Amino acid sequence: MHVPSHVPRAGAARVTLLTEGTYPHSHGGVSVWCDQLVNGMPDIDFRILAVTGTGREPLVWTLPPHVAAPVSLPMWGPPLEGSAPRGRRERGLMAAYERFLTALLDPAHEDGFAPALYEMAAAARDGLLSPALRGDRALRVLTGVWNRPGLRVREAAPTLHDAVTATALLEHALRPLAAHPPETGVAHAVSGGIAVLPGLTALEQHGVPLLLTEHGVYLRERYLGYRTAPYRWPVKAVLLGFFRLLAEETYRRAALITPGNRYNRLWEEQGGADPGLIRTVYNGVDPDEFPAAGPEPGRPTLSWAGRVDPIKDLETLIRAFALVREQVPEAALRLFGGTPKGGESYRTRCEELAASLGHGDAVTFEGRVDDIRDAYAAGNVVMLSSISEGFPFTLIEAMSCGRATVSTDVGGVREAVGPAGLVVPPRDPASMAAAALELLADAPRRAAMGEAARLRVIEQFTLRRTIDTFRSIYLELAAPDRSGRPDTPLPLRPVPRVPAAAAPAPWSVAG
Repeated sequence: MHVPSHVPRAGAARVTLLTEGTYPHSHGGVSVWCDQLVNGMPDIDFRILAVTGTGREPLVWTLPPHVAAPVSLPMWGPPLEGSAPRGRRERGLMAAYERFLTALLDPAHEDGFAPALYEMAAAARDGLLSPALRGDRALRVLTGVWNRPGLRVREAAPTLHDAVTATALLEHALRPLAAHPPETGVAHAVSGGIAVLPGLTALEQHGVPLLLTEHGVYLRERYLGYRTAPYRWPVKAVLLGFFRLLAEETYRRAALITPGNRYNRLWEEQGGADPGLIRTVYNGVDPDEFPAAGPEPGRPTLSWAGRVDPIKDLETLIRAFALVREQVPEAALRLFGGTPKGGESYRTRCEELAASLGHGDAVTFEGRVDDIRDAYAAGNVVMLSSISEGFPFTLIEAMSCGRATVSTDVGGVREAVGPAGLVVPPRDPASMAAAALELLADAPRRAAMGEAARLRVIEQFTLRRTIDTFRSIYLELAAPDRSGRPDTPLPLRPVPRVPAAAAPAPWSVAG
């Protein structure tokens, strides 16, 4: 794909987007959001630092002229160039690494995380960190830390294999520290986690303001993922400690945090973010681009759109559909969306599940569709079955198309739907099936719900509002007197606090 040449324009505000596994190398909701943002602001100069898999991923988005050629930061490509430090430099780096690991594993020393991280970042930019972490001394440092008396992880009897695994995972996760960070403008991380690392170093070194937008809760998703990861507890303790303290440092240092929903805000506040520096900014769509879908299909059909991924929990959707078909034998389930590389086994598992339940003939994986509106029009009811979401594009797009929806109560879903759709608990096939059957049996209610959903999008979730909000934020943060944090917070809408019993418990591995 053609990458435009780009010359920074005098006087134009500069924004560096920090992405991970999304724009501009893949499709999906966050990538759509990034593309909308850059195309909606031709007056802003954009640069992209993209954390990728191997670094060989092709561009799948056409970049406008005011976007510089993206810089890929591969996590799983060949080892980073450089040589291991020696002598005093090695001793200093390993001392910082020991303090870093101690912070991850010992709550009494968590305040050592940030200083050690920034010291390691300096070594990474000199090409020293990755080679050092691939050496035997790094293994000895880790085994020495987690075998200290009094640490809970010691009770799990960490092995040498655990040390090799944890050290390798950390080495890959820390690779973005070697990137050349932005020196001017605003660094805008469009997720939490390792994509933020260049933004933190830009703030530490050059005072570049850091803006954080979390579409999903990155830390929560790491907890969910590590529940079933094939690692022993000592390895999980190291990595989850890293992600937790990285989230806290990000929340503490960000000039402004713009979650896509109020649910994310609760996590950010519990992670240490200043409530006065959090502003909810909802995703938006252009209602003209997603007009009313028109007549429903003649066959009772449930449709779904997204990427085929475990976090979308298609297994629950398929189980729910099996219950629907017991009452509506002619029903169909159509699943639209691509399967990411590495996700083929999950799709196969879902196909096998549908076949084993006796409904393989009625469940179809349609793949990526040229026009996503066709996916919404294909169903009488549009389904969303995720176990984690931010403020999902597919949901507000389906609502803009005037379709009734059934969605799981995760992230910002309830905020998006309001009274214009049905919301059910996640991982609950029976509740999902009951809601779908309720709507399939009542065409007038479906029509009224679809009309209300489209009106809700037009009134609250337009793309123009989203773009105008972020343009004002960029200009505010890029003002010469900001020095990394706004002097006065941008206007906030009050957000009611969730009672303790209902609030998420972000620091529990159960997630």
